[in-house]
Amino acid sequence: MDSHNEERQRSPSLDDCLNLLKGERDEQRLAGLLLVTKFCRADDLPSLSTIYSAVGPRFLDRLLRTGMGKGTNAGGSGADNRDAYLQLAVTVLAAFCRVPEIASSEDMVSKIPIVLEISSRSGSPVLEECYEFLYLVTASCEEGVTAFHESRGMKVLASQMCTLPDGSHMMELAMKITHSMLSKLSQEFNTNSCMSELARMVASISRQFAVLHNHMKFEALHLLSRIFSSKYSEVLKDALHLITGNNWSDYIHTGIVAILQNRVSPAEKLHALILAESMVSMLGEGWLIGQSSLADSHDPMPADRCLLLVLESSRVEIAVLLNEIAYLKYEASNNTSATAETILSKQRNVVVAFSLIERIIKLVSTAGGVEGKLIDDSTIVKVINGLNETINVVLEYLEDAKEHREKKGDDLLASVRIVGSYLAEMPNACKEKVRELLAYLLSIEGEDEASPFHSTCFLLPMLCQVTMNVAGSKALISSGGYKAVVDCLIKLIGPSRSTVEDNGRIFLACDTIMNMLLKVELSW
Repeated sequence: MDSHNEERQRSPSLDDCLNLLKGERDEQRLAGLLLVTKFCRADDLPSLSTIYSAVGPRFLDRLLRTGMGKGTNAGGSGADNRDAYLQLAVTVLAAFCRVPEIASSEDMVSKIPIVLEISSRSGSPVLEECYEFLYLVTASCEEGVTAFHESRGMKVLASQMCTLPDGSHMMELAMKITHSMLSKLSQEFNTNSCMSELARMVASISRQFAVLHNHMKFEALHLLSRIFSSKYSEVLKDALHLITGNNWSDYIHTGIVAILQNRVSPAEKLHALILAESMVSMLGEGWLIGQSSLADSHDPMPADRCLLLVLESSRVEIAVLLNEIAYLKYEASNNTSATAETILSKQRNVVVAFSLIERIIKLVSTAGGVEGKLIDDSTIVKVINGLNETINVVLEYLEDAKEHREKKGDDLLASVRIVGSYLAEMPNACKEKVRELLAYLLSIEGEDEASPFHSTCFLLPMLCQVTMNVAGSKALISSGGYKAVVDCLIKLIGPSRSTVEDNGRIFLACDTIMNMLLKVELSW
């Protein structure tokens, strides 16, 4: 009953507006548009659609051009009213574009160049309305994105984002426009000009990621993780290095620490790890350590904060994901295509955490014996303890797979790789469990392998070290693992393999075999 009364009270206003918009004189239509801005709610899409049909695109186009001084004056008024006409035109255009069908129409797409021109004017009073229009049109259709790109919209946006207030609605809209561009026109970002503009936008978004503490922080996180995980991240890296005096990597460092050390959803922490992995891949393991050099950082964080947070978050992620994968593979009752897709998604996520752990292993291995250490001893102890826990979790996953007689899978091969990376630096870690699983580890195959090869390659550095003593050599022989080493060597010296990496593996395989022969001979 109340909603019916409300509708009756609202209808006369809508009817009055429609009558004015259908009038013959421009003054009537202008009055009708002013009524639209007064009473029509932003979420009342049916009314907006009805009003748009009544006013028609031709009058809106004429009003817009008059406001820019490019057409005859609406209503016969002079140039003094141009700013008012312009503000009214852009405001109602943005309002109409809340209706997806209107936003994706050819009429709205065709207005992108002129709206960009308006927004590029210094001190434009309708900049926020311009951004809203551009976001709604680019989000609604690929034609809108194409028009924005061809009208040099990225250049306009990149030049303005660095001047927008932190956390403002305009900044949020600018980030959403960037997201639309990435979603619908990613193949166009291969040119150097686009990379330069995207780099400036990334610098602005990175600052929002660091300094904000609301929903926009997570929007910035998602956008950055998407950008840096894309195929053009390497080209973007070069463009970012050309931006002088910008602390974009420090901003991302600060933002990731804030996400990982606070209570946020697991999905957001995973996004932070994805972004961290991209940064480490781009800038090296040293990015994980060091204090922020941001001028507006009043409370500098310890140098090892990011490293320890990434390690702990990766450890937790690995434990959770491997447990879920094992359940879906071995215990779940419904083995459907949806289950397979879920497993694949979780496997992709665990690879991100594996990559970070492998980078941390590399960082610790290089920092431990260098004069003027990058990491102090207490931090190294914490890292090694965390790595031990992580590797134990991975070995338990492999043990579970062994019990289910599963030897083939990229997730298993990735697990062997991370175990091999750690044991190459700490060959005596998890000694008993590794010896129990050694034969199984050497038998694991990737999805595309016809027989075990990469699993043996990943374990060669560890095998070469443990066979330097009699006990290790006997363990490899008794497990039958020596056969895998010999088979691996045969494949490595075959005619189809001749890379530098293979040469290193050949030496490791030869050393392992020589160690076995010498140590066993001595023991006899």
